[in-house]
Amino acid sequence: MKKLKLDELNRVAVEEFKQQEKLPVVVILDNVRSMHNVGSVFRTADGFSIEKVVLCGITAQPPHREIEKTALGATLAVDWVYFDDTLAAVRSFRAAGYEIIAIEQAENSTMLHTFKPDQTKKYALIFGNEVNGVSDEVMQEIDNCIEIPQFGTKHSFNIVISAGIVLWDFFAKLRL
Repeated sequence: MKKLKLDELNRVAVEEFKQQEKLPVVVILDNVRSMHNVGSVFRTADGFSIEKVVLCGITAQPPHREIEKTALGATLAVDWVYFDDTLAAVRSFRAAGYEIIAIEQAENSTMLHTFKPDQTKKYALIFGNEVNGVSDEVMQEIDNCIEIPQFGTKHSFNIVISAGIVLWDFFAKLRL
């Protein structure tokens, strides 16, 4: 077996990416501290062709060298918007018809493997701060909560790992 070279991957150009059909998902980052995490979420969003990344509160915004270290140019392809307040972002996307889902460990959460996304809906997936998770005030506004099952000694996955797992799951269930 031979690894493919970059020119054999048949990747689309940024202009083509912006025109292609997107997964009906936006990612809302609720006060994410690490610029490397922000960049990695952009890169994952690019890989699964999601609609938009929503940066809220203290979450850093492109262009920034520390974001680009992990985004590797994905900030140029993936649409993004900034909100001072995560609640304002949640309310804006709800008004636009998105189902609001926190990715969090919470009472009565739905385990990811049992969640069945509806082909006719649009989703806003909220990923929280590295220490505190999705804020309590945002948790009061959500429509649903998805939890990733875990079986080890740690309390949670890194936000980037969580985003990769959840976005892959949505992509697989909605597109494959």
